[in-house]
Amino acid sequence: ALIQDVAQDDVQNISIFLPPCNEDADKPENVYKFEDILSPAEYEALQVPAAVFVKITPEEITKKTEEKSHCSFVLEELKFLPADEKSRDHKARCLWFLDTLIKFSYLKVIKKKYPMGPECPHIISRKLMKSFTSLTYNNGSVQNLISASMKAKITAYVIALALHVNNFQIDLTILQNDMKLQESRMMDIAKAMRLKISKAKGLQELENDQNHKLGTLSLPLPVQKASGNQRKRKKMN
Repeated sequence: ALIQDVAQDDVQNISIFLPPCNEDADKPENVYKFEDILSPAEYEALQVPAAVFVKITPEEITKKTEEKSHCSFVLEELKFLPADEKSRDHKARCLWFLDTLIKFSYLKVIKKKYPMGPECPHIISRKLMKSFTSLTYNNGSVQNLISASMKAKITAYVIALALHVNNFQIDLTILQNDMKLQESRMMDIAKAMRLKISKAKGLQELENDQNHKLGTLSLPLPVQKASGNQRKRKKMN
């Protein structure tokens, strides 16, 4: 119970879970640097599993959409893969990792060494376990757990990568649905990441008639407001 208390307390301070932010960046792509999300070695390892996305056909995208085999954001972006070979490969790798990261966030306690299956490169499995889980003790053994604070961290990295994929403007509502988060939680994380939030107008195919929120990363960055994180901690009896 104490460990859970600490985890919940940590959640209140989202900022410590964000990717490194370069406040003096001269262009949006340098605010959250790509190498801080995926190292060159990790990026290299994604070439093999992402090949399925590189070669994907419109018919396969339709089938995957019906089967809901990937998250909505990724399925939507697969429709707009560039024709240029290098750009297509780059976007495919990013989308494959983004899809894996979102699916990883659904797990609670991770019991297997390679939780995302054999097609996930070992270096990526290691990254997921090392960067996005908390260690907890249960019945005398150590377990990897995706706590509320780790879910916030995964969300922040998903947002950062999605911004790189989609020209620094993203539909936060689609990602929020993919991550299975409440809107207030998504907005807290997006604002902490200095995104400008606006309402999406005139978008077709809005599911559940939700008012979709767009998040844009543009310079100069909005000034960080003192957030509600200063709430007093509950006294321990």
